[in-house]
Amino acid sequence: MTNASTQWTFHEDQFWMRGELPPGKVCYDEKKGLWNVYGYAECLQVLGDAETFSSDLSILAPEGKRQIFPGNLTTMDPPEHTKMRKIVSGVFTRGVVAALEPRIKAITHELLEQVEPGDPFDLVEILAHPLPVIVIAELLGIPASDRHVFREWVSKLLENNQSFSTGEDTEELRKQREETFVQINNLSTYLREHVEQRLAEPREDLLTKLVQAEVDGERLSTAEIVNFAFVLLVAGHITTTMLLGNTILCLDAHPTAMETVRKDRSRIPAAIEESLRLFAPLAALRRVTRKPATIGDVEIPALQVVMVQTAAASRDLGQFRDPNTFDLDRGNNPHLSFGRGSHFCMGAPLARLEGLIALDILFDRFPELRCDPLKAPVFMPGANVMGVESLQLLT
Repeated sequence: MTNASTQWTFHEDQFWMRGELPPGKVCYDEKKGLWNVYGYAECLQVLGDAETFSSDLSILAPEGKRQIFPGNLTTMDPPEHTKMRKIVSGVFTRGVVAALEPRIKAITHELLEQVEPGDPFDLVEILAHPLPVIVIAELLGIPASDRHVFREWVSKLLENNQSFSTGEDTEELRKQREETFVQINNLSTYLREHVEQRLAEPREDLLTKLVQAEVDGERLSTAEIVNFAFVLLVAGHITTTMLLGNTILCLDAHPTAMETVRKDRSRIPAAIEESLRLFAPLAALRRVTRKPATIGDVEIPALQVVMVQTAAASRDLGQFRDPNTFDLDRGNNPHLSFGRGSHFCMGAPLARLEGLIALDILFDRFPELRCDPLKAPVFMPGANVMGVESLQLLT
């Protein structure tokens, strides 16, 4: 994607970025020992069948060597996942999220006060990272001032995320997994301290609600609360960070769309949804077959890793007209960037609202906002994430 003033590349090594999806939509990767699912309908099938396609990859590990993270929503299946999710489902209802609008606006204005009109700035450093971190940290009840530490830990987690995506077991992948567990331990230890504080001194925050919550008449263990909070903190901000950067990149590369959105802010939601479709923040989701499965006309044995390529599915010509084009007038846009099924992102309404408010205020404060053509974006590492670590903007 390019224009006269912006030159940048974004995972162009991924063939699906060029619209080259394989005819069968389901392919076995012999090198990595996993199955890639690229088709839209095929991805929907996998995401909608938790009984066959499990989120718990630990079942692949030998007994006694499984890394168990109780309370981690991303690695749980129904009915346990359903029970745990109910605990915080009320926090992310549309009504509750809408009530956060004044606070999100205030935080956005406060963060952008650091930028003088006419001065360049890094969107991620100034706004796209701190805004969602502050919002989710305030909900949880942890210091938003620690957001720089969160960023370092999460960046390392995303960088090494693909080391858990395959059946490979090379020395490099083992090293990446070890580094990942170090970062998991760093963040878990940090959250554990705050959980223990709530056990001693309850407050009016989400951590206290987790401490006091019951599932089937039993309180959650400290480990469950820590892992639950871990997922909320990481997932609660990283998607919005990437959503904001990706939407600005898409609009900057399409001047007509940028001008349309500047003049008519009611088009911002369409711009967000189209950027989510073209550049899904989380490009792939892992599942493992609990039993033999058939996807399309492909038979997959039990205990196989299946990579649901949601970013590729959102470019499937069978589902989307002219799928490799950023189209502000696309209309119906059922992309898979927030997942589907039981694991659909519960924070999606919050991410969308944060993106809408932030973009609206950015265009108000900086009418000539654009990417710096002399400073290329720096993209997040990791094959399964699509977002910027740094995006220099001119005002």
